[in-house]
Amino acid sequence: MRFGRKTALFLALALLLAAALIPASPRAEASYTPPYTTVRIGIYTYNGSGSPSEKTFTSSNLQNVPGCGYGYRLGYFDENRSFVDIGASITDTDKITATMDKNMVYDAGSRRYIPLEEGSGGVVLGCFHLTVAAGIEDFATAAQQAAQYPDGFVRYENGMFMVLKGQYTSSASARDAAGAEGLSVDSGSPYTVTVVETGTNRILFEFDCGTEKSIGIMPIAPEGVKAQTYHRDCQYYGGFSFLRNTGDKLTTVNYVDVEDYVKGVVPWEMSASWPLEALKAQAITARTYLMANLTKHRALGFDICNTAECQAYHGNQRANANSDMAVDQTAGQYLTYQGALCETYYMSSDGGATENSENVWTEAIPYLRGVADPYEKNIESIPSQYRYTVSYTPSQLAQRLRDRGSNCSDIASIRMTFTEVGNVRTITFTDTRGRNFTFSKSDTRGVTGCRSQRFAVNGLGPVQSEGFYINDQTVDSLGGLYVLGAGGVDVLPSGDLYAITGAGEIGKVGDGAVDANASVGPNASGKFVFSGTGWGHNVGMSQWGAYSMALNYGMTCEEILSFYYTGTQVTSTGVTY
Repeated sequence: MRFGRKTALFLALALLLAAALIPASPRAEASYTPPYTTVRIGIYTYNGSGSPSEKTFTSSNLQNVPGCGYGYRLGYFDENRSFVDIGASITDTDKITATMDKNMVYDAGSRRYIPLEEGSGGVVLGCFHLTVAAGIEDFATAAQQAAQYPDGFVRYENGMFMVLKGQYTSSASARDAAGAEGLSVDSGSPYTVTVVETGTNRILFEFDCGTEKSIGIMPIAPEGVKAQTYHRDCQYYGGFSFLRNTGDKLTTVNYVDVEDYVKGVVPWEMSASWPLEALKAQAITARTYLMANLTKHRALGFDICNTAECQAYHGNQRANANSDMAVDQTAGQYLTYQGALCETYYMSSDGGATENSENVWTEAIPYLRGVADPYEKNIESIPSQYRYTVSYTPSQLAQRLRDRGSNCSDIASIRMTFTEVGNVRTITFTDTRGRNFTFSKSDTRGVTGCRSQRFAVNGLGPVQSEGFYINDQTVDSLGGLYVLGAGGVDVLPSGDLYAITGAGEIGKVGDGAVDANASVGPNASGKFVFSGTGWGHNVGMSQWGAYSMALNYGMTCEEILSFYYTGTQVTSTGVTY
């Protein structure tokens, strides 16, 4: 059997009432002090998929933004993330590329240097050089000697400088040249990074400190101007490091101030034109997520990445005065729970209710509690993909299960259970041979191709409503509503689902599941149609919900955050809001 529209919504009323209430002003707590003011963000040269470890490249380009830079200082970043200047600089070009010290060729189409064996027809960069001098203690002396040769350059290697010249694509040709001049051949190591003028084979500098240090490059800016640099058409604050810690390709890391990083994240995660209080809520969640995940990609040489695996970050060109104001007005503010940083997960939209963390992933986190969200109702027509529908034939659905390791035949029927707020808890597929295959939590999205855990199939599921149905009346807001029990007005415990009986008694009704025996088969067209609302994992803050709360209800960022993150506080420099 299925819940009817009135019944399902009436049973859920008590939970909705409790969830809609904004917690009272929290107590003051000690401030949170971040361990670093400079963070390391792994950035890449294309928008492909895959894990950060797969996003390494043969070369990486930098270019000064006009008026915001006129060259580069070279060095490395120490363990405190401070740039150590070794006295080397490049001021005669604004376009440079870091690449591997291998035989490379410049591919003008992709604007990258690629291994010579993979391409041809462009400018060739040879990896065999001749050693002119070594063991030099300062860059100025080495640079003076290198300037005596039209193809001379300086390498920094393990704390000392050396002078090299020439570039050859084979050791034989290099040995011939070395013998004629009485010099030795050098071919670098698997960790050598070569800096060239982009599009040419003019070597400007080389760096090799093995796995101990990686080359750091800081743009030089005019006095009083904050340096900005292009990297693959994106515009960044801060400096850069190029890692070859695996002895292979490069990983590009942006070393940037925390607040400048947040100014980059906010307009990529929300539109910069959105209401200020929504943007402020996003700024606090982005800043908190960063600090709570500083060790996430430590093994790869940076803190967090720039993709949806962490947070979207592709420089600052989407920022405007409005989004920057949101960051400035919340500078140094973090979301905490009982004095500790929160894991501030968020998603595009929750479709009507967020979810307990353990009903999506594994761990039950006390401030990541599912709440019914009445605020998205006012904006559900705005996001183009707020409502979604996907459909499959029985054989197509069976193939999706087989792709996930289930040895099944065509699907004959489906049954589901639901959480207290109406999101899918489990989905069980029964094939034509009577075998059952059950998926739960976040796997329910993957196997069905749904954008959220809030969906129904061929009508099976808690009914989605445009409003809240009470005593044959539809109400748009839950504010100011109370529940009457046998003894008068009752306050119901939060976190569970309760119903009022015909005798006026209040009783717990379990986990909000549809009857475990209820199931559906293909519809009249022979398909299973999944229809749902929302987009994302349903844990934490709904971005579109925050938009509606700020725009339609005039709520502050603190009110937005306390609604989506139960029992939390916004903490900054000893003051809790």
